[in-house]
Amino acid sequence: MTATRLLRVVSNVALIVALALGFIGNADAQSNYPNRPIKMLVGFAAGGGTDVAARIVAQKMSEILGQSVLVENVTGASGMIAAQDVAKADPDGYTLMMGSQTTYACAPNLYHKVTIDPVKDFTAIALTGASPLILVANPSFAAHTIADVIAMAKAEPGKINFGTGGVGTTPHMTAELLQYDAGIKMVHVAYRGEAGAINDLVGGQIPIMFANLSAVMGNIKGGSLHAIAVTSAKRSPSVPDVPTVAESGIPGFEAETWFGIVAPAGTPRDIVLKLNAAARQAVAAEDTKQRFAQLGMTNGSSSPEELAAYIKAEVAKWSKVIKDANIQALD
Repeated sequence: MTATRLLRVVSNVALIVALALGFIGNADAQSNYPNRPIKMLVGFAAGGGTDVAARIVAQKMSEILGQSVLVENVTGASGMIAAQDVAKADPDGYTLMMGSQTTYACAPNLYHKVTIDPVKDFTAIALTGASPLILVANPSFAAHTIADVIAMAKAEPGKINFGTGGVGTTPHMTAELLQYDAGIKMVHVAYRGEAGAINDLVGGQIPIMFANLSAVMGNIKGGSLHAIAVTSAKRSPSVPDVPTVAESGIPGFEAETWFGIVAPAGTPRDIVLKLNAAARQAVAAEDTKQRFAQLGMTNGSSSPEELAAYIKAEVAKWSKVIKDANIQALD
């Protein structure tokens, strides 16, 4: 054997050994998963509906997995900044995101500079729950029913300001849908997160807003906000005296914020299944159910495939709402 052929054989053997060792190392890392803390990104400021859901689920998943699941708030572009960070992260199961249809289905249709593909860029893990939205007002606001709001908006088009946690959020889309269905015009005031909008609503800087029920339940019970109507198809057990928008004069009106966990595309299947099992166990725990119920949220889980299919359906649904309501995209 010539020296050249010998070197080629040695090189090939070394390559095979390296690949084999890499495969074994990767498989071993997956079998030991998780062996360090996991990061769960939230695209909105602390205190909003998505953040509340993430912290409840993350705490329980930490107990189940035996490793800390740490919630990190990365705000901007209706959750798209956080989503981009997740999409670019290593698909090793240590970077997750708790998002909603705001980020997965609405915002991708409204932002040009910040882009994600909600289907291709992520691996679906599990649905965790949902929160109906509720139209709430500062107690000093004259309107106490949906009919009152519509009458005031028609009498003075463009005079009523409504707040949201950002452009493209589900509360924003819900308000736009109400305006479209009722034939009214109000002025959107976008905040960098739902908590900031709620604070200004309580303080009287804005008169009304659609918010996640989970985020304003304490304010409603404490009397600092007045509840006008919920957006779910049926009345919420948490606020049974508050009518739905549909029964208040807008038939068929329905919207809610759902929360789901995703990971970067290409995350190994065994890690996906381990995370899915942990999420489902977390959501099924009695203390989680009780906490969700106290906040007016419903808990529910899914397989990875079910969440992936749901995201696709939601993209189609909200794309149509944005088009029909002529909601303008952002630069």
